[in-house]
Order: sequence, then C-alpha cells, then structure tokens
Amino acid sequence: MTAAPETMTALAQHWCALSVLHERIADRIGRRLEADHGLSVRELSLLTVLDRQAEGRHLQMRQVADAIVLSQSATTRLVTRMEDRGLLARTICKDDRRGIYTDVTAEGRALLAAAAPTHDAALREALDEARGNPDFKPLVEALERLG
Repeated sequence: MTAAPETMTALAQHWCALSVLHERIADRIGRRLEADHGLSVRELSLLTVLDRQAEGRHLQMRQVADAIVLSQSATTRLVTRMEDRGLLARTICKDDRRGIYTDVTAEGRALLAAAAPTHDAALREALDEARGNPDFKPLVEALERLG
C-alpha cells in the first residue's frame, strides 16, 4: 500500500520542518556551549552518555557511537581529543585485556555540571522562539508533551 502523493508531500514537508528545527536548535546550543564552556554539542553528548553509565558497567565503543550518532572511528577520535583535555580517562578491563573502558574524569564531571544549565537554557530559548513559527509550533508542542 502506498500513500497518496499529497500525503507524501505533507510528510516530506513535516520532515523538512523537523530537520530545520533540529539544525536551528543544535546551532544555538552549540554556539552557547562553545562560547561559555569551550564545548561542542557532540562533546557534551559524549560526556552525558558516559556519565550515565551504571556503576561497574561500561558501554562498548559501538554503543557509545550509536548513542551520540557518530561512526566508531569518529567516536574514538572524539574520545582521544577529550582524553587529551583531561575530561575522559580510558582504562583496560581487568577481566578482558582487550576491553577498554572510557570514564568521565572529575574535571569532565565538573564541566558537564557547568554546561548542562547552559544547554537547557539555550534549548528552552530555541523552543520558545520556534513556537512562533506555525511550521514549528506543532513539533515544539509534541516535544514538550514527551518531557
């Protein structure tokens, strides 16, 4: 069963609006994080994902890459850069020497704690602004219902 052309057109328009809204929000958040904390959106995402690991449990690099929507190789490069900045630390798994764990350092946790309110404020501002656009208003309202 295929959708009528007008339905596909409407669906494509909604997808386009969602894509534009995402880019605008990500851009606003990114500019604020960079200006206030020297941190990119991806870096904040990585810190958040790694900080939420359960005590004694670690995500595989593939799982981390999926969570922050990057390739494994790009994720590894990002981890290396953040490790060089002292925000992350890698350790060898005691049970399986092939396994490498990545954890947030105290410095990384402090930066995450400082940057989270900036992220949330920029997100709120972007959503409030988007609500004024009729193409974005239903998307904003749907997002808020999820929260």
